[in-house]
Amino acid sequence: MNWSNWIEQWGEPTVMALGGLVAGLGFGFFAQRSRFCLRAAVIEFWHGRFGEKLAVWLLAFSAAVVVVQWLIVSGGLNISTARQISATGSLSGALVGGLVFGVGMVMTRGCASRLLVLSANGNLRALLSGLVFAVTAQASLAGALAPLRLEISSWWLVDGGPARNLLSHLGAGPMDGLVFGAVWLVTALFFAYYSGWSFWKWVGGLGTGLMVALAWWITYQVMSHSFEPIQIQGLTFSGPSSEWLMRVLSEPEEPWTFGLGLMPGVFIGSLVGALVGRDWKLEGFGPGYSMPRYILGAMFMGFGSMLAGGCAVGAGMTGGAVFALTAWVTLGGMWVGGGLTDRLLDGGAARAAAPVPVLSPQAPNTVQVSPGNNPA
Repeated sequence: MNWSNWIEQWGEPTVMALGGLVAGLGFGFFAQRSRFCLRAAVIEFWHGRFGEKLAVWLLAFSAAVVVVQWLIVSGGLNISTARQISATGSLSGALVGGLVFGVGMVMTRGCASRLLVLSANGNLRALLSGLVFAVTAQASLAGALAPLRLEISSWWLVDGGPARNLLSHLGAGPMDGLVFGAVWLVTALFFAYYSGWSFWKWVGGLGTGLMVALAWWITYQVMSHSFEPIQIQGLTFSGPSSEWLMRVLSEPEEPWTFGLGLMPGVFIGSLVGALVGRDWKLEGFGPGYSMPRYILGAMFMGFGSMLAGGCAVGAGMTGGAVFALTAWVTLGGMWVGGGLTDRLLDGGAARAAAPVPVLSPQAPNTVQVSPGNNPA
């Protein structure tokens, strides 16, 4: 690939936006086909079941870790200038933001990326929640909620560089990160095999994780071949959501960015996936759905993502794949916040209605699912 020629011909903003579009198309398609969802994985975990939702998330996450760390080991990626590592971070913001985001994603029945995927599938509940999420994210970044975000973030800061690198704290390096990811990848593949997964669960789970690595690689290539200062970055949905909101509401003056290309890419990719799988269906707020719950949950997610420095994908997977300390704290907060919220709001009903995997006596490698309501 001749990145220098592309940059010279089209300019850095256009190349970055096209890179975001490509990564978004892949992520949207694979996430839609595999039903990738952190909320569903968290619920399965806290209910003591290693089901397909948890396996899909683990497969995507471990694939992202393995490929990103392999790129670092092989010299194809340098994340030392990434904001998740180089900039001063906030452990208090990561922890509180992760907890708040976890609360919100259970209330809205999906994280930020899942809301965008579902919106492309005709889910109007997800579309409304996504809009509220974007408004709250912008308010948290530079609006009425910004002072509260800054106050919480100031409680416990951590310097950029080695202090913000989890592997450095453990006395480890990229090769150790690669081994760690490989162990979990093998574990996810083992459970996937014995659960009798369909083709799209395998491909979709792996493909979702590969798109996280692809985003890092694309932006690094642009940065390496550009004479302009370019920030290396990965997949995230909180910042791009607020970017698109301001671009729609006001006259666009800023150049195109990776995030601005990412959002429509994910929407189109998910739409294609829904059409391929015949999953497109117009849905609204029917009986049993509480609009205030979705709106409040979206507000929690919008504030929590900006406080934590990323959403379930931006901090949880993108930051987690490069072993950013704050990203792992955020991810832990999301799992705890989501689990506690599910127990308080939906615990009894979820246990009664959730499908329980049962090994089929006819086919040992096949899993039958008992009737129930599976909201993911």
